Amino acid sequence: MAASVFNHARALHLLRAGSGNPKADFRDGQLEAIQAVCEQSSRVMVVQKTGWGKSFVYFISTLLYRDAGRGPSLLISPLLSLMRNQVAAAERMGLRAATVNTENQYQWQRIERQVANGELDLLLISPERLQNERFILGPMAALNPSLVVIDEAHCISDWGHDFRPDYRRLGRLVKTIPNISLLATTATASQRVMDDLAAELGPSLYQLRGDLNRSSLTLQTLQLPSQTARLAWLASTIRTMEGSGIVYTLTKRDARVVAGWLKECGIEAEAYFGGSSMVSSERERLEEALIRDQLQVLVATTALGMGYDKPNLAFVFHYQMPGSVVAYYQQVGRAGRALEAARGVLLSGREDLRINQFFIRNAFPTRAAVEEVLTVLDQAPEDGLHLNRLMETINLSEQRIQQTLKILSLEVPAPVGCTNNMWQRLPAPVSPSFWQRVERLEQRREEELNQMQAFLELPYGSHMPFVVQALDGDPFNVDAPRLAPLSELVDRELAMHAAAYLKRLDIPIYPRKEWPIWGIPSFAPPKNKYIYTSRKAEVGRALCYWSDAGWGGLVEQGKYKDGRFSQELVDACVALLERWSPSPAPEWVCCIPSSRHRELVPDFAYRLAGALGLPFVEALVKVRENEQQKAMQNNTQQVRNLDGAFAVCPELPPGPCLLVDDMVDSRWTFAVAAWQLRAAGSGPVLPLALAQTGQGR
Repeated sequence: MAASVFNHARALHLLRAGSGNPKADFRDGQLEAIQAVCEQSSRVMVVQKTGWGKSFVYFISTLLYRDAGRGPSLLISPLLSLMRNQVAAAERMGLRAATVNTENQYQWQRIERQVANGELDLLLISPERLQNERFILGPMAALNPSLVVIDEAHCISDWGHDFRPDYRRLGRLVKTIPNISLLATTATASQRVMDDLAAELGPSLYQLRGDLNRSSLTLQTLQLPSQTARLAWLASTIRTMEGSGIVYTLTKRDARVVAGWLKECGIEAEAYFGGSSMVSSERERLEEALIRDQLQVLVATTALGMGYDKPNLAFVFHYQMPGSVVAYYQQVGRAGRALEAARGVLLSGREDLRINQFFIRNAFPTRAAVEEVLTVLDQAPEDGLHLNRLMETINLSEQRIQQTLKILSLEVPAPVGCTNNMWQRLPAPVSPSFWQRVERLEQRREEELNQMQAFLELPYGSHMPFVVQALDGDPFNVDAPRLAPLSELVDRELAMHAAAYLKRLDIPIYPRKEWPIWGIPSFAPPKNKYIYTSRKAEVGRALCYWSDAGWGGLVEQGKYKDGRFSQELVDACVALLERWSPSPAPEWVCCIPSSRHRELVPDFAYRLAGALGLPFVEALVKVRENEQQKAMQNNTQQVRNLDGAFAVCPELPPGPCLLVDDMVDSRWTFAVAAWQLRAAGSGPVLPLALAQTGQGR
């Protein structure tokens, strides 16, 4: 039998100290899990519901290994918000913990010294960090861990493929560390996922699976197709709720819309999402504000997901339907971890299916994308191509190119590789099994989406048994809901208020500040990286989001059915200008010309100018037939498509102008047109679009 560092008295003392409860005792399965992990070279898989205390297993095991003079633990975790929670929880247990991630580079040298000096008990990283040469040769080389913990381990399986592909590497990693103990944990694993994990982590994997039922959590579904009905229901219901909670949305845009609406209704709410559009410090501030009950609601995308720990969350509402039961259980499981009763209510709207199918289609590279990327790399110099050069050559989005390269690089053998940020074509072909896996995963996503649609139709009281059974648990041990169902009625007056809110969103259009790395040849060569302030557009406005329940329907009807935008939209833009009150105010109006819909935007801009009492000037002329801008998929392609497309009339009014277009997405059309207008003598350029397209996950 392998040597064990387990000490029952010490483990119980650590549990009581960490929980702050001097009478605390181990929950069912916790002690067994710690004992298993404390055997040297063990391989343990723990599947337990959210709130069971999986973190106590690896924190206590880490300290027992340290007590025995062994090395620290390495914890692999998927999200920064989760890591922040884990570091704080570890420190409350008395562990010396730190994280290395892309957003704390200023701390790396200090953490490297701590690792080298043996001053850390726990190092937290993302799976991507294990591919970083500096990390491998720096902290990882000196760490010599006694225990590797893979949190949210279901991401190793096919389920996590489109969430975090780098998790696929972890199965290979554990096979290279035979003398180190391994603990894999998750709250969501069906038998299929467990089988995947056993295949990846080894047949000797010791599996501890608990009851996935959350007796404190009352689940309910409501089908409210319209945005206005859901907004009204959320506002009226949250006003009656005690405690704080989370509202999940599928997209960033909806997080902003819902949070803005709740604030308008007097509810303390903020939007939370990932990506560069929200800095890490702001996300951290919002996480902390919710934990401290300084907010009643955080309206979040999946960026606030696995592992976020606020034990007394009273509710988790979904504005839209997630794509799978696994995703739903992960999110709704944030509620009621330390409460006798909490609510999870899933609303659904007419856009849910369209958005989820979009995510499924974009989760995996297409054959055409793979062939195009490989063809370009086949013709590349020996040292390869940088991502920016690939974007210049390939009309695919930056995300799609990165995704294709990433997924191909995870194959064994890999058809592509990366050295010093340069991608090279490797000798291996793309195997048939690659495409078989892609097809299998896409089919599974569709099946999971169908399962969620069935979930929507369930009668009250059937939801938790359905979820538990979907995760291959025992649905017959699920108790009846502790709370009565919430009313499905929608306040008509509040719904009318919501409709009015959607008609005055006044969405900011922020100007582009830098050209793509290779510039725009006709007037901004590569050395001119920044768009000069004197040539840059001002912050503009969009009247609505494409297809929203405010003005979106009228914009769509005018563009694709009537061939003319209605007078209502003219009046709405006049009202927008009054609310906006830009300074300096526009003194004349012009528009973006189009060779496909020659009269559509000029006619609207002309009528808008008349309503504003300003002159309309045909300042821009289309002089080159280019592709539709919406067909251009990345920044470089979008800018090059506009190069030389417009000419400016020789005599322009010198004052500020209102630059009108029907749609805005990448903002490059406004950036290029504003540059040319300013260069020709115009005053400040104020962009105005009828609709902003794009979702933003």
